[in-house]
Amino acid sequence: MTNDEIWERVGGKAFFVRLVDEFYAGVVGDAVLWPLYPDHQDLEGAKKRLALFLAHYWGGDPEYMELRGHPKLRMRHMNFVVGPLERDRWLVHMATAVEKSLADHESDVRTTLMEYFMRAAEHLRNDTGLPISSPRG
Repeated sequence: MTNDEIWERVGGKAFFVRLVDEFYAGVVGDAVLWPLYPDHQDLEGAKKRLALFLAHYWGGDPEYMELRGHPKLRMRHMNFVVGPLERDRWLVHMATAVEKSLADHESDVRTTLMEYFMRAAEHLRNDTGLPISSPRG
């Protein structure tokens, strides 16, 4: 299934706005993820950026690129420790958002979205979660 097909099947930008709203409803109460958002006052900005990115990625208009340029996702997330726990919590909230945002008959769309989100979450991981050991001397 192509990104353009996903865009058409979900109904365009409005779907991604709903998806992001559902996602952040979980993040706000998450003891692991919420502290990663240093400017809690800019939640609406974070929502807008994610919705625009996802809409662009999945075949929508280039508004994200016009506003922010190339996504550079790893670079934009390097200031935050993203280990296995953070990745997994992010995926829990995104999977919940996908479930709430799609109709039951959209299992192929759900699968395609979640495959992407799992790859993206792993790509953004920048910490193994293992303690750093000192070299032996």
